[in-house]
Amino acid sequence: MLRRTPILTLAVVAALMTMIFAGQSYLSGRSVGSSRLNANGQPTNQKWTDNLYPVAAPTRSPSITKPLPANASLQLKQLVEATIEQTKVTTGYDPAYVGIAYPGGDVPPETGVCSDVVVRAFRKTGIDLQKELHEDMARAWAAYPGKWGASRPDANIDHRRVLNLSTWFDRQKKSLAAGRNREDYLPGDIVTWDLGNGLDHIGVVVNIWSDTTKGYLIVHNIGAGARAEDVLLNWEITGHYRYFEK
Repeated sequence: MLRRTPILTLAVVAALMTMIFAGQSYLSGRSVGSSRLNANGQPTNQKWTDNLYPVAAPTRSPSITKPLPANASLQLKQLVEATIEQTKVTTGYDPAYVGIAYPGGDVPPETGVCSDVVVRAFRKTGIDLQKELHEDMARAWAAYPGKWGASRPDANIDHRRVLNLSTWFDRQKKSLAAGRNREDYLPGDIVTWDLGNGLDHIGVVVNIWSDTTKGYLIVHNIGAGARAEDVLLNWEITGHYRYFEK
């Protein structure tokens, strides 16, 4: 028995180490509570890590802030400024389904999902996408995706889903060609992507210019807060929208 003790001790140590690492892996995810659906249509009883999406590394390059055109509208200026401002405030990501006020409802500004970047920026222009989508979905429920199994509009979550935002922009006749030419994407434009595995993403083009790729950066939240990054061509582009022409 004495000769087997070291072997048993090593086995116990190995088992303990396995439990410790398993615990760390478990804690690295974020439980988001109930079985309701989150902003991306995922069950909220699963664990989420900071790298929620299959993230392609953004291009690191020198950048400069370019002035908007002299004839840019006040709303376009407000949209771009409000989008960039979020990079100083929103430092986290939380896809949990939560009840919020209506209209003008929001989750805490330091967190949110990709769609919240768009919703918050538009609110600074006087357009409440929560209210706009809720009213439009009440009028034309069948025009919107039925992906989440809902039977009626839900002002808590509908405007926080990428596919619903895309549908609303399409219905406002604000869609443009979703090509891969960087020159076609201007500050204030909204872009959507297919990340694969049924995941959709959305961001806003801002007037921060990459000297390396010769294109504007995108402000988006893909898991680590709102950031301005050179990610336009990182994934398959599924939508391109321009709400304010000037």
